[in-house]
Amino acid sequence: MSEWKAVCALQDIPVLGSRRVRRAQGPQVALFRTSDDAVYALLDRCPHKGGPLSQGLVFGHAVACPLHNWTIALDTGQAQAPDEGSTLKFSVRLEAGQVWLDQTELDSLGLDIEPVRAGPCTRAC
Repeated sequence: MSEWKAVCALQDIPVLGSRRVRRAQGPQVALFRTSDDAVYALLDRCPHKGGPLSQGLVFGHAVACPLHNWTIALDTGQAQAPDEGSTLKFSVRLEAGQVWLDQTELDSLGLDIEPVRAGPCTRAC
């Protein structure tokens, strides 16, 4: 049985926009809201070069990666042809204007993937 965690209100996610959910380890999870108020959750990493999908443009039920414009389907995490690959997707529930994520998935999916880090090099570059 799944344990669900309330992460935000629907209104906290801009229409055709995103919001990030921090986790204790691993990359963040990106929440996306479409124009018809559907909400999706994907690992905040493009399968191509690890770009932050939460910073991409949401259109229809897809997001364009801000780095190289790969189109990722929000319902599956799959890159659209001719590109190939996918990012992890998370289960989402929307109840009474509240967005819920599956706690088991938050605690287990994608933890082995190194988060993208911006800033100066900490080792010899």
